[in-house]
Amino acid sequence: MRRGSNLPAVGTYNQTLVLDLIRRSAAGVSRSELAERTGLSAQTLSNVARKLVDEGMVVEGSPIVAGKGKPRTPLQLNPQARYAVGIHLDPAVDTFVLVDMRGTVIAHAEHAPRHADGPEQLLAALARHANSLLDDAGVHRDRVLGIGVAAPGPIDTARGALLEPPLLPSWHNVTLRDDLRDATGLPVMVEKDVVAAMVGELWVDADQRLSEAMFFYYGAGVGVGLAVDATPVRGRTGNAGDVAHIVVEADGPLCHCGQRGCLGVAVAPERLIADGIGADVVASPAQLRSMLGDLAQRAVAGDAAVSRVFERAAQALARAMVIINNLMDADVVVIGGALWGRIAAAIEPHLRRALAESTEITTTRAITLVGTQLSTDIAALGAACLVLDGAFTARPAGLMITPR
Repeated sequence: MRRGSNLPAVGTYNQTLVLDLIRRSAAGVSRSELAERTGLSAQTLSNVARKLVDEGMVVEGSPIVAGKGKPRTPLQLNPQARYAVGIHLDPAVDTFVLVDMRGTVIAHAEHAPRHADGPEQLLAALARHANSLLDDAGVHRDRVLGIGVAAPGPIDTARGALLEPPLLPSWHNVTLRDDLRDATGLPVMVEKDVVAAMVGELWVDADQRLSEAMFFYYGAGVGVGLAVDATPVRGRTGNAGDVAHIVVEADGPLCHCGQRGCLGVAVAPERLIADGIGADVVASPAQLRSMLGDLAQRAVAGDAAVSRVFERAAQALARAMVIINNLMDADVVVIGGALWGRIAAAIEPHLRRALAESTEITTTRAITLVGTQLSTDIAALGAACLVLDGAFTARPAGLMITPR
């Protein structure tokens, strides 16, 4: 059902639209340029710009003389006007970041997760680490918009709770959003890690080349974040992006779901390591990270047998990317994740070749594989950008009246 709009919502939309255009321009944008891009009247734009300046969100740059006429005065983002905290809960390490309004990381910390602790101890530790991050950076809490938390799904978006994330048994059925809000006094958002990663990429995508794109996330598991019309796809319950059971190897290993050759099994870190060393492994998540990195180094150094392991995994990834892209017609794939940096040098050449040689592509454009623009833990940074996105991204859906 289509819903109506109202004047306060339109005003907020105009303000976030203008701010979004300003923040995406490193040199700033003049009022006349903003009027041309937005279609807003000069009076409306003047009011919006004045409000953004008064609130400290933007500043006026030095006038630029370009030919005849009045010098152009660019409006530029004040990145330090607001901040956001991002947390990524991962089986191997909990990552905390503090970012400014550009998505630039101001502070970063990692802490070993305490899987033996109960929910109360885990939440207290998260709050303590988040508060320490802000204190060490000297950022006052009245300039912090909130905390974003990224975690493996499934999640309960209505309650802001983690349900049964794999490899994180201590977090099962924990109402993380409300409990962490009570512990820190800051608003909290909880998001599936692959969605958070896609949000982060969209936030720093100044050229907006990711308006239709997918983000392949490789960590303890594999998932996909999707963007349509520059908007992250969450699905009805917030759990979109589970692609682990796409069959990519007809004669592959048995998956717990009963199928053979599922993507999650085909590219699992345990599978790569077992194939590389010729034996099954039982190791902690932290040990798997280290072993995977060592294996990739052997491949890069010229170990042909190990290189074939990454070639097989690349073919599995490529097939999944092609299948999803045939459905989405996005043509742009970003890839990253907690473990991707460990294997990128060993697997990316095979992946690009497999995509180029695929005979299953039905779209009219070839798939473009691009690296992540996020400089640190992707899900943590994406979680922080989730808070910024919720506050400062203009989307038409925000104009709709929500029924009570």
